Amino acid sequence: MLRTVNRVLLGLLGLGLFALGGGVLLGGLDLPRRWDFGLPGWWPFRGPDDVVLGTEGRTRWREEGWWWPTVIAVLAVLLALLLWWLLAQRRHRLRGVLIDSGDGAAVRLDGRALEDVVEAEARDLDGVARAQVRLTGRSTAPAARVRLVLQPHADPARTLGRLSGETLSHARDSAGLDSLPSKVRLTEVRHHARRAD
Repeated sequence: MLRTVNRVLLGLLGLGLFALGGGVLLGGLDLPRRWDFGLPGWWPFRGPDDVVLGTEGRTRWREEGWWWPTVIAVLAVLLALLLWWLLAQRRHRLRGVLIDSGDGAAVRLDGRALEDVVEAEARDLDGVARAQVRLTGRSTAPAARVRLVLQPHADPARTLGRLSGETLSHARDSAGLDSLPSKVRLTEVRHHARRAD
């Protein structure tokens, strides 16, 4: 859902900026006169000597009593929407995983403890320099986001296979989960080339 909202908002913002920039460029380069075509009557920017927003447009509503409260309210709503959008981008860390204990009661496993165990086991894999694990999703259906920094000699396919078949499988089985969907990001540790004298 959030990915769709992001794409729609960025698409609309891009189209709006493209239209605004194209309109200003059209008038600034005086293309209607050069290419001999007319612009609609409502078009605000007709030539290189025009301004985008004239004095009459800037001061038209200043004396009205509703103008400033409306401007402040619109800006406050826009700020609230932008803050919501910014906070929605953060993927919240899962605090705990609910596990069925078998007797009808649910047991809560600390999310950070499970992350630490998976990180430690991932660091022990051959060729892994650093590991970072974050649990996301719902407490009844967690997902893992894993970032591995590989050493230069590591085989990425083999490391990924062992991570999936051993490390994440152990975490899934020990927590009693039916599944543990995972996204893995592999990067290589940066090293400087040696100079030969």
